[in-house]
Amino acid sequence: MSLPHAILTALLEKPSSGLELTRRFDRSIGYFWSATHQQIYRELGKLEKAGFIRALPTDSPTRGQRKEYEVLVPGREELGRWVGEQEEPRALRDPLMLRLRAAGVVGVGADLVEELRRHRALHAARLAEYREFQRRDAARGHGTERDRVQGLVLRGGIDLELFWVTWLDGAIADLTGPGPEGDSVP
Repeated sequence: MSLPHAILTALLEKPSSGLELTRRFDRSIGYFWSATHQQIYRELGKLEKAGFIRALPTDSPTRGQRKEYEVLVPGREELGRWVGEQEEPRALRDPLMLRLRAAGVVGVGADLVEELRRHRALHAARLAEYREFQRRDAARGHGTERDRVQGLVLRGGIDLELFWVTWLDGAIADLTGPGPEGDSVP
């Protein structure tokens, strides 16, 4: 149920067309909640049918034109209700962790270690990107409630990427160092 709420959030931040929403998902919301363009457009239709959003009126004919959407009062109320909901933390579902567990049974090879190194590089790049966002936002220095809350989300992303970089450094060191019998994986 989170995709409709992500779309409502994005539209409350700024009324947008479906195309603009998909671009915003690619640039910001998509860092922590991904959706395909098809999913976004399908969800926009459902939200409009439910009376949560509407296409903004336009002077030109709508056939072939981009629709820009805004959130209606019931959509804002739904988002407020959802924000206050209780939800249990979700278990980590990461294929890399499952592959590591499987390696404990079938053996660790150089390919797995290289995959860990690749993941480490990807997480380090995302960490650098998040830190750049943080630097940019600090220079802007607005201090509104929205800025503070978005800063919390960004800090969570930074902390998560720091965790992965640190954990992967340790995992790579453990797997490439001497094992219980003095051997190591290259």
